[in-house]
Amino acid sequence: MMIANGKSSLFLSPHCVVLLKPTGSRLSYVKAAEPIGMYHHDELPSREAQLMALKTTKEFDVLIVGGGATGSGCALDAVTRNLKTALVERDDFSSGTSSRSTKLIHGGVRYLQKAIMKLDYEQYMMVKEALHERSNLLEIAPHLSSPLPIMLPVYKWWQLPYFWFGIKMYDLVAGTECLKSSYVLSKTKALELFPMLKKDELVGAIVYYDGQHNDARMNLAVALTAARYGAAIANYTEVVRLLKETDPESGKERVCGARCRDVITGQEFDVRAKCVINATGPFTDTLRKMDDPKNSNICQPSAGVHIVIPGYYSPDHMGLLDPATSDGRVIFFLPWEKMTIAGTTDTPTDVTAHPIPTEEDINFILTEVRNYLSPDVEVRRGDVLAAWSGIRPLVTDPNSKDTQSICRNHIVNISDSGLVTIAGGKWTTYRAMAEETLDAAIKALKLKAGPSRTVGFMLEGAKDWTPTMYIRLVQDYGLEIEVAQHLASTYGGKAFEVAKMAQVTGKRWPIVGKRLVSEFPYIESEVQYAIKEYACTAIDVIARRTRLGFLNVQAADEALPRIVEIMGKHLKWNEQKKKEELEAAKQFLYYEMGYKSRSEQLTDRSEISLTPSEAERYKKRFHKFDKDKKGFITIVDVQRVLESISVQIDENALHEILNEVDLNKNGQVELNEFLQLMSAIQKGQVSGSRLAILMKTAEENLDQREPVSVDRSGGGV
Repeated sequence: MMIANGKSSLFLSPHCVVLLKPTGSRLSYVKAAEPIGMYHHDELPSREAQLMALKTTKEFDVLIVGGGATGSGCALDAVTRNLKTALVERDDFSSGTSSRSTKLIHGGVRYLQKAIMKLDYEQYMMVKEALHERSNLLEIAPHLSSPLPIMLPVYKWWQLPYFWFGIKMYDLVAGTECLKSSYVLSKTKALELFPMLKKDELVGAIVYYDGQHNDARMNLAVALTAARYGAAIANYTEVVRLLKETDPESGKERVCGARCRDVITGQEFDVRAKCVINATGPFTDTLRKMDDPKNSNICQPSAGVHIVIPGYYSPDHMGLLDPATSDGRVIFFLPWEKMTIAGTTDTPTDVTAHPIPTEEDINFILTEVRNYLSPDVEVRRGDVLAAWSGIRPLVTDPNSKDTQSICRNHIVNISDSGLVTIAGGKWTTYRAMAEETLDAAIKALKLKAGPSRTVGFMLEGAKDWTPTMYIRLVQDYGLEIEVAQHLASTYGGKAFEVAKMAQVTGKRWPIVGKRLVSEFPYIESEVQYAIKEYACTAIDVIARRTRLGFLNVQAADEALPRIVEIMGKHLKWNEQKKKEELEAAKQFLYYEMGYKSRSEQLTDRSEISLTPSEAERYKKRFHKFDKDKKGFITIVDVQRVLESISVQIDENALHEILNEVDLNKNGQVELNEFLQLMSAIQKGQVSGSRLAILMKTAEENLDQREPVSVDRSGGGV
């Protein structure tokens, strides 16, 4: 039995009731010192060394199953209590929900609203705890997180005092840990700070502060910190079954470890532990049923879809909150990694390791965004650069009919056999959840350990980071400023290790640091460093070591061949393995990152919706390339026109450009395909088509070179 975390944390096992300290007693912020006398790895152990530790250690104190934020947090909490700690993850660290969040570190404005409206003390304490954890997370990983101002536009006069009161309460609940005080803006000032905002009927705005972070890198930082302090952690290691033995005192079976399988090699081995913690997020019930098939489900999964659109849709340093969408949900519209992220939805779903964003959810978000932006800003479907769905592991409330009313709180459950399960919760409170879980496990299973030491405990890369360290990277290594800033904000003090691996470009500037794709600051040496950070696949690199797959699926697709080549060299992949990796990564981008949904905006079944004059104009443009009136153009036709206007483009690039529009994949672009493309561009379904822009530019150049007729010019001398 169990109850959710509320005024106090109560853990019910079949044998005992343990009352832990009230949640509120942890809310005063005290910076923790690093554990004295703990061994610290200057060099991260390799994955092979970690697997060897898992195989050869006679017995661990704690084995954590799940390498998301909560599982990694449990590993760090345990190892810093001097417990012998192991962690296994069947995919990659942060491969699930923890990398697919809204990227906010927040207390939850809407949860506070519910707490006030319903006089709900449990929700109030959850917000208060989350605000404390927000402060701590910004402190322990300053390179990966920062405060972000978020604007709440107001379009009715009566809403101004209502929203102002709610946001001020948010500040008050944070107390001394309030990031910056909220403030009210006039209509003029609001439009000055957020010029894309719809101005009609705008009354003013309220700005408040929350935190923002790079979620996958934050998750990885927690896991790597645990590894540095001695935790044996391994990704791509799945639990096949739980190990059990008979307790000599009670005569009952108890969990004593797990049979694990290295997903990469297929080798199986046993990991024995005094305590096994289930921190598998949406897959919580899978492991619980492995313990006892009769266990009922305690998680109710909910899908949250986000989209990424170009950075020009929002100011660089100001987010936007839509507090009440057309169906009552909340939408955030935030700058992130020089792009704009918008989301999220909240829909009941089935548990899957590969959630796919639906076109319906993407269009819902775009519609809500249009409601808040100026009519001058055309919000186009074709501007969606990436989209993803994350599954929230919400805790089931049997009296609730929909997931919106479920509070994202957490529960800790200890089964008859001693399996400890941590379920529910939110990203921001991962550390508090881990502390509570270890407290419960230590008391129930009589482990010898001290109190948690993770408050104020600096994460990987934080120790040597400063806001200006990127300048040293530029000066010492000759990196581009944008690349240096990216390395500093991604790796913190470890950025110098990445810079040392960077290859010389052969150019005057930058001296080192070859980019994977021209428009993003990711460089080739990051792929090599990713392997040190336990990256095993190309997906690990594009999705979690870098965030390229989450920012622009086409750019990620272009970078993949080089990423696979670099990884193949260091991991000794043969040609077959390289092909498999390339194909798996392309499938990931196609289905899970929204490439499929994007590509379906232009198909061989796309409707042509052009006026007769528009169709005639585009046919004329097409025939400038199709001089022989064949009805189609090939790469040879494009090259001929480009040569005539003294433009040179690499042949491989031209193949890619034509392939984007070659809908029936016959190696040529037919007139009908070109008209389908132009129609899709007109409707906003497609944007940034290289062929369309290239052909328009070429046409303009050709028109300028054509001789002016005497009749049209009015004659001459």
